[in-house]
Amino acid sequence: MDNVSETMMFTLSGLSGTTNYRHTLFALTLLCYCVIWLVNLTIILTIVVNRNLHEPMYIFLCNLCINGLYGTAGFYPKFLIDLLSTIHVISYAGCLLQGFVVHSSACTDFSILAVMAYDRYVAICRPLEYHSVITTRRVCEFVFFAWLIPFCLLLLSSITTLRLRLCGSHIPKIYCINHLVGKLSCSASIAHIIVPAFNYTFYFLHIMFIVWSHLYLLKKCQFSAENRSKFMQTCLPHLLCLITVVVSILFDFLYMRFGSKKLPQGVNNFMSMEFLIIPPVINPLIYGFKLTQIKNIITQFLCGKRL
Repeated sequence: MDNVSETMMFTLSGLSGTTNYRHTLFALTLLCYCVIWLVNLTIILTIVVNRNLHEPMYIFLCNLCINGLYGTAGFYPKFLIDLLSTIHVISYAGCLLQGFVVHSSACTDFSILAVMAYDRYVAICRPLEYHSVITTRRVCEFVFFAWLIPFCLLLLSSITTLRLRLCGSHIPKIYCINHLVGKLSCSASIAHIIVPAFNYTFYFLHIMFIVWSHLYLLKKCQFSAENRSKFMQTCLPHLLCLITVVVSILFDFLYMRFGSKKLPQGVNNFMSMEFLIIPPVINPLIYGFKLTQIKNIITQFLCGKRL
């Protein structure tokens, strides 16, 4: 146990310049978190309650929304508490847990989007075989592994971080991630380099698969009006969700790579938390407005409530 860090608490300095408007920021953050819960829970309950939506595409979408709530739960409660506090600290265990939740949520997004891309490929390119290929058992397996694999990979990453001896306790951010904790280590660890590199490569391949599948589908759909309609109805929102997630996470990578004291703290904070704001709000809205069945059910419910 000699190489286990003795650091018990970390200081988060990302909110150091928000003293004068922290109550306003608290209200806006709470509003954003409530909107995230509202839009995601609306899609989840719409799919769960209506048996007509118990189909693979909607089951995957339901899991995407559940993952949005899971990932934001690792950030917003702690962030809201920090906004009302003058001391911004987090325990070592809490830091690792927060990093695990935030990162595993981002990886699960890519896993679910990759499964959805395969589902759309079979639905459009092999429609007659769809129900024999995308069976109930296979849907359960896809969902199970879409959650299990990111959890296992991030657990391994957390274990490698846990075994590092740290020489500092200052994190220049508003929340914890394993990458920044690793930067505080006294010496380099091969495992801490290899494991994240494997994770990045693994999910980069997910992105490549999703992009390739959509380009392939776009090529296949150009000669069929029916397939073009399917693509616009189900694949376009999926592609928009991928773009939203990728661009949002790129902001976070840009912050880790180029974040500087020369930039205003507000800009640094936005770059670091943008993927915890935009995708959880935009993704359910994209599907809610674009998928006719979901949109019609929600519209009918709202109209019924008004009556």
